[in-house]
Amino acid sequence: MVVAVDDDFRVRESIDSLVESAGYVPHLFSSAEEFLASGVLAVAACVITDVRMPGMDGIQLQRRIRSERPTLPIIFISAHEDGETREIALSEGAVSFLYKPFDAADLLEKIRIALSTFHK
Repeated sequence: MVVAVDDDFRVRESIDSLVESAGYVPHLFSSAEEFLASGVLAVAACVITDVRMPGMDGIQLQRRIRSERPTLPIIFISAHEDGETREIALSEGAVSFLYKPFDAADLLEKIRIALSTFHK
Protein backbone atom coordinates (compact mmCIF):
# COMPACT_ATOMS: atom_id res chain seq x y z
CA MET A 1 0.00 0.00 0.00
CA VAL A 2 1.34 3.41 -1.02
CA VAL A 3 0.33 6.31 1.22
CA ALA A 4 0.19 9.93 0.06
CA VAL A 5 0.00 12.73 2.62
CA ASP A 6 -0.53 16.18 1.13
CA ASP A 7 -2.82 19.06 2.05
CA ASP A 8 -3.40 19.89 -1.65
CA PHE A 9 -6.37 17.94 -3.01
CA ARG A 10 -5.09 18.15 -6.60
CA VAL A 11 -1.74 16.64 -5.67
CA ARG A 12 -3.44 13.81 -3.76
CA GLU A 13 -5.70 13.07 -6.72
CA SER A 14 -2.75 13.12 -9.11
CA ILE A 15 -0.79 10.69 -6.93
CA ASP A 16 -3.89 8.53 -6.52
CA SER A 17 -4.33 8.16 -10.29
CA LEU A 18 -0.63 7.60 -10.87
CA VAL A 19 -0.20 4.99 -8.13
CA GLU A 20 -3.38 3.16 -9.10
CA SER A 21 -2.39 3.12 -12.80
CA ALA A 22 0.84 1.36 -11.82
CA GLY A 23 -1.10 -1.37 -10.00
CA TYR A 24 -0.42 -0.22 -6.44
CA VAL A 25 -3.07 0.41 -3.79
CA PRO A 26 -3.14 4.12 -2.84
CA HIS A 27 -4.32 5.56 0.47
CA LEU A 28 -4.67 9.35 0.62
CA PHE A 29 -4.57 11.70 3.59
CA SER A 30 -4.87 15.47 3.80
CA SER A 31 -2.70 15.78 6.90
CA ALA A 32 -0.06 13.96 8.89
CA GLU A 33 -2.41 13.82 11.85
CA GLU A 34 -5.16 12.18 9.76
CA PHE A 35 -2.68 9.58 8.51
CA LEU A 36 -1.31 8.78 11.97
CA ALA A 37 -4.82 8.50 13.45
CA SER A 38 -5.95 6.12 10.69
CA GLY A 39 -3.87 3.12 11.76
CA VAL A 40 -2.58 2.72 8.20
CA LEU A 41 1.02 3.33 9.29
CA ALA A 42 1.15 -0.26 10.53
CA VAL A 43 0.50 -1.67 7.03
CA ALA A 44 1.94 0.98 4.70
CA ALA A 45 4.73 -0.07 2.33
CA CYS A 46 5.76 3.44 1.23
CA VAL A 47 4.84 7.00 2.26
CA ILE A 48 4.88 9.99 -0.06
CA THR A 49 4.58 13.22 1.88
CA ASP A 50 4.59 16.94 1.31
CA VAL A 51 6.99 19.00 3.41
CA ARG A 52 4.89 22.03 4.24
CA MET A 53 1.45 21.25 5.63
CA PRO A 54 -0.72 22.81 8.32
CA GLY A 55 -0.18 21.21 11.71
CA MET A 56 2.50 18.54 11.63
CA ASP A 57 4.91 19.09 8.73
CA GLY A 58 6.60 16.40 6.65
CA ILE A 59 9.83 16.37 8.65
CA GLN A 60 7.89 15.92 11.91
CA LEU A 61 5.89 13.14 10.24
CA GLN A 62 9.10 11.46 9.10
CA ARG A 63 10.41 11.48 12.66
CA ARG A 64 7.18 9.91 13.93
CA ILE A 65 7.30 7.25 11.26
CA ARG A 66 10.95 6.50 12.03
CA SER A 67 10.12 5.99 15.71
CA GLU A 68 7.50 3.35 14.86
CA ARG A 69 8.64 1.91 11.51
CA PRO A 70 12.33 2.73 11.05
CA THR A 71 12.69 1.06 7.65
CA LEU A 72 9.49 2.34 6.00
CA PRO A 73 10.47 4.17 2.77
CA ILE A 74 9.54 7.86 2.69
CA ILE A 75 9.51 10.00 -0.45
CA PHE A 76 9.21 13.75 -0.05
CA ILE A 77 7.60 16.12 -2.52
CA SER A 78 7.75 19.87 -2.12
CA ALA A 79 6.75 22.97 -4.03
CA HIS A 80 9.48 24.95 -2.27
CA GLU A 81 13.14 24.59 -3.17
CA ASP A 82 14.68 24.52 0.27
CA GLY A 83 18.07 22.86 0.33
CA GLU A 84 18.25 22.76 4.12
CA THR A 85 14.94 20.90 4.46
CA ARG A 86 15.95 18.56 1.64
CA GLU A 87 19.21 17.73 3.40
CA ILE A 88 17.44 17.12 6.72
CA ALA A 89 14.91 14.79 5.08
CA LEU A 90 17.58 12.80 3.25
CA SER A 91 19.97 12.67 6.21
CA GLU A 92 17.13 11.32 8.37
CA GLY A 93 16.44 8.48 5.97
CA ALA A 94 14.14 9.69 3.17
CA VAL A 95 14.70 7.63 0.04
CA SER A 96 14.01 10.55 -2.28
CA PHE A 97 13.10 14.22 -2.39
CA LEU A 98 11.26 15.56 -5.45
CA TYR A 99 10.04 19.03 -6.30
CA LYS A 100 6.56 19.88 -7.55
CA PRO A 101 5.58 19.67 -10.25
CA PHE A 102 7.15 16.22 -10.22
CA ASP A 103 7.59 14.03 -13.26
CA ALA A 104 5.11 11.13 -13.05
CA ALA A 105 7.54 8.58 -14.46
CA ASP A 106 10.23 9.73 -12.01
CA LEU A 107 7.89 9.39 -9.02
CA LEU A 108 6.79 5.92 -10.16
CA GLU A 109 10.42 4.86 -10.47
CA LYS A 110 11.15 6.16 -6.95
CA ILE A 111 8.12 4.23 -5.63
CA ARG A 112 9.20 1.06 -7.46
CA ILE A 113 12.71 1.29 -6.03
CA ALA A 114 11.41 2.05 -2.52
CA LEU A 115 9.05 -0.93 -2.60
CA SER A 116 11.69 -3.28 -3.98
CA THR A 117 14.13 -2.46 -1.19
CA PHE A 118 11.63 -2.26 1.66
CA HIS A 119 12.11 -4.72 4.52
CA LYS A 120 9.26 -4.97 7.01
